[in-house]
Amino acid sequence: MIEVEHLTKNYGLVNAISDVSFSVAPGQIVGFLGPNGAGKSTTMRILACFMPASSGVARVAGHDVFRESMEVRRRIGYLPESVPLYTDMRVAAYLEFVAEVKGVSRAERRRRVADVMDRCMVADVQNRLIGKLSKGYRQRVGLAQAIVSDPEVLILDEPTIGLDPKQITEIRSLIKSLAGQHTVILSTHILPEVSMVCDAVIIINKGAIVAQGPIDTLVDQFFPTARVEVEIVGPPPSVRDKIRAIPGVLSVQDGAITNGAGRYVVEAARGRDVRAEIFQLAAQQRWDLVELKRVGMTLEEVFIRVVAGEEAGEAGEPGKAGGEPRS
Repeated sequence: MIEVEHLTKNYGLVNAISDVSFSVAPGQIVGFLGPNGAGKSTTMRILACFMPASSGVARVAGHDVFRESMEVRRRIGYLPESVPLYTDMRVAAYLEFVAEVKGVSRAERRRRVADVMDRCMVADVQNRLIGKLSKGYRQRVGLAQAIVSDPEVLILDEPTIGLDPKQITEIRSLIKSLAGQHTVILSTHILPEVSMVCDAVIIINKGAIVAQGPIDTLVDQFFPTARVEVEIVGPPPSVRDKIRAIPGVLSVQDGAITNGAGRYVVEAARGRDVRAEIFQLAAQQRWDLVELKRVGMTLEEVFIRVVAGEEAGEAGEPGKAGGEPRS
């Protein structure tokens, strides 16, 4: 549904993105992640036909964004980071105007507008001027205009920015409900949100793609170990040494000591569950075992490891990409 091949964008002598390639399958929700200035917004603007690339190919719903930009625009809904709303219009009138511009038939228009106002939770302010709304409400109006034409593809740049926790949960549920019928690529700095909503992620740093794939696959790739957290009341040097001696244990990291109990993070070979042996060890040594649990790796840990590895030059040559004027 979205195909990007060797996409490059230069601002003068600065490379905003360099040789970017990825694809998003029909019906997928994909998170597009990266630090500020990494090239996220530049890539999304190119996909939305907002700006041309310097070189490379990008296709959305089978249409080339450069040669068939009008066909692409008919098939996408775009929510930029800064939503360009007509502040002197009322919410319902604005959404009807957008629906008309996007080709929604007169017979269907009113129903579509009423539906998206309900789904984006702006029906209660439909007769208010957009310029008088709070930032959170304006963000929701922006999301409503992106989906009012029922597009095949949604390009969402920071869709929950400015929303309170309850609104974030509601919009997250809305985006998740779009899976299957719509293809969604979204950028956000809220990594737990990506884990809850997205099927896969694409991580960009310094204008180049540094990791992409299903979240579980990336976790396995960058963290090829099993992790256990244990809290034990016992002499720390002895606890560390004896846990390290358990077959399959690769490392033991110290944590804080609270009320005499030390917290340790134990890493073992993938597929090796050492909890039973830690339990038996504590019983044999007559240590008080306060807590023992497996810990799953998170997308946030993957993101930090990938980006930190790039900064340290550990993940290979990242390309010659620099920053972009705005991300």
